[in-house]
Order: sequence, then structure tokens, then C-alpha cells
Amino acid sequence: MNSIDYAVVAAGAAAIGWVLWYFFFSSGPAAAAVADAGLQQVSVTVKGGYDPALIKVRTDKPVRFVFDRQETSSCSEEIVFPDFGIRKFLPAFQKTVVDIPAPAAGSYEFTCGMSMLRGRMVAE
Repeated sequence: MNSIDYAVVAAGAAAIGWVLWYFFFSSGPAAAAVADAGLQQVSVTVKGGYDPALIKVRTDKPVRFVFDRQETSSCSEEIVFPDFGIRKFLPAFQKTVVDIPAPAAGSYEFTCGMSMLRGRMVAE
């Protein structure tokens, strides 16, 4: 193998590493749910991922997610909260409400139906 082959292999490995990091480990800044009269609410835009993908909530109040799906990709047409047994269809270009009971302290993942898009709710 010559130096060009090594450079191509190194570039390919770097690209694969970036893709893995982007889809499985990057989450962006955390957003806090807004509390109002016994309920916490957070709006999440669905477009190639979840924005915000990391949401902090309190443990003493139920959480209302408002998912605003801004695309037609088949991957994002469903939201799944496995720890709560929730699976809901998200119509394209519409807002969909998903209510979660008051969570215990911990970290809870939510995904698309194919588990490719990922988000996390952290209850403190």
C-alpha cells in the first residue's frame, strides 16, 4: 500500500466515525420544558431529526410533547417512547401532542419507528 491508499483509508475511517458520532452521540444543547399549572410542555420540531433532541423535565409533573413534523420522510412518521409504551403516528406538516405521565428521575430515550432518529428526555 502506498501513501495515497493510506490517505484514502484514513479519510474513509474519519467519515465513518463522523457519521456514527452524528447519529448516535451528538444531541445538541438541552432545552427545558416549560411548566404551567400542573403540566410541563415542550415543542419539538421533526425535520431530519429532533430539535431539540435533549429535553430536561422535572419529576413531579406530567410532560406534554408537541411534535411539529416538517417533512414527509417515512422514517419520521412515528414517535416511540419505549419506556412508557407509547407509539404514535406523526402526520406530515402537522402538530401532534404526546402526553407522558410524571416521570421518575432518569433518562428516557425517544426514537422514530425505525430507531434511526433519537432524542432523550432527562427527568431531574
